[in-house]
Amino acid sequence: MARKTKRVGIVGLGLIGGSLGLDLQASGWNVQGLVNRPATAERAMERQLVTEVSTDPACLADCNLVILALPIPVLLQPETSLVKALPKNAVITDVGSVKQPILEVWRELHPRFVASHPMTGTALAGVEAGIAGLFRGRPWIATPEPGTDASALSSVQSLATSLGSHWLTVSAAQHDQTVALISHMPILVSAALLRVVGNERDPKIRRLALILASSGFADTTRIGGGNPDLGVAVASSNRESLLRGLAAYRWSLEQLEDTVLRKNWPQLQIELQRTQAIRPRFLGSPDGINL
Repeated sequence: MARKTKRVGIVGLGLIGGSLGLDLQASGWNVQGLVNRPATAERAMERQLVTEVSTDPACLADCNLVILALPIPVLLQPETSLVKALPKNAVITDVGSVKQPILEVWRELHPRFVASHPMTGTALAGVEAGIAGLFRGRPWIATPEPGTDASALSSVQSLATSLGSHWLTVSAAQHDQTVALISHMPILVSAALLRVVGNERDPKIRRLALILASSGFADTTRIGGGNPDLGVAVASSNRESLLRGLAAYRWSLEQLEDTVLRKNWPQLQIELQRTQAIRPRFLGSPDGINL
């Protein structure tokens, strides 16, 4: 980002917005926060998430860049007062985990909108969740269209790389199908496992499971035990991609179930060797990976 652009507005100061505020201030930015509630504004200043904070959208008037760190339902039905307050010449971007529905709304609302998504997070939410360094080493994806303002896209790219993120551009459809597989579908898969264990009819088995559950169960069920609002938001806004992923998952599970039903242990060995080989590919650095 050019040095003349040093005032950024962040709308929403939860995990992503708060973390952005911390990192951007550390890089010398003046960060203007916008939140809904005075209590949130007070706590944001106590945590030094932003330079200034307000509950009035007019506070964004002097910002050259505005980051919409809002829940998906709010991005899809933004407040009129917020849209009117966005400077016409400012670069506007979002951090939502679906892109096609957001693009369909925002391409009509602002001429310099860039749809983007930093792929990072923790299990925490709200004004207490923001942490420094959240974006370093993580992918930051943009989904530009033919009509996307080129200079606005370049500004968002500069922002992302300045925070240590790895910049990628793909189509909105590619993004949404991919995150359905690696992020949205696992929420429901994890939730299904929790339901199975939590609904165990034998109370002794259920209590014993509570005692014996360890890191493997914790890792497998973490996102299924996360924010229900987020789960509903991604499922409802990325429904078709999610259903395709779930259908593929169901088929795969049925194949594994069939090997057990048939006591085909050599085939199960082969399948588990395949998955053992696949997993490390998804745990390395995104450096050097070409699309």
